[in-house]
Amino acid sequence: EGSIGLVGLGPVNPEIYMHSHPVAYECEKIAMKSDTLDRYLMGRQYMVCIMVFLINFAGVPKSDAELWGFGNPIKDIFFSTSLVTILFALMVGQLNTQVNSAVCTLDFCNNYFAVFTMVFALGIEFTGILHVSYLIQMLVVKL
Repeated sequence: EGSIGLVGLGPVNPEIYMHSHPVAYECEKIAMKSDTLDRYLMGRQYMVCIMVFLINFAGVPKSDAELWGFGNPIKDIFFSTSLVTILFALMVGQLNTQVNSAVCTLDFCNNYFAVFTMVFALGIEFTGILHVSYLIQMLVVKL
């Protein structure tokens, strides 16, 4: 969720936090070059899709799973629709990072994992793997 931080720091003069948050400064300096922020957001969205797929794949419940003794309708709602996995991923993995990034933007971006995530997302976008959607669209039109 560093994208909230990078987008939020856009209008702020980076010279203000250059010495107090040097890693966030370097990250923002890279992100604000030409269309780098847009490319980062594209790569990040692909990473989010992959993570959602992996979490959903890993969170498939056993067929005989129980939910505190509730009946089948409740179990069907939570387990068949993957609602449990969605809620867990939101509460543990996403909501707290979004709040931290929104409230403590500089501190959230001032670490090397944020730099790694940005470089990795830019690398994904650079490979062109995101452009495969255009090939799929062309194939569907031909059918």
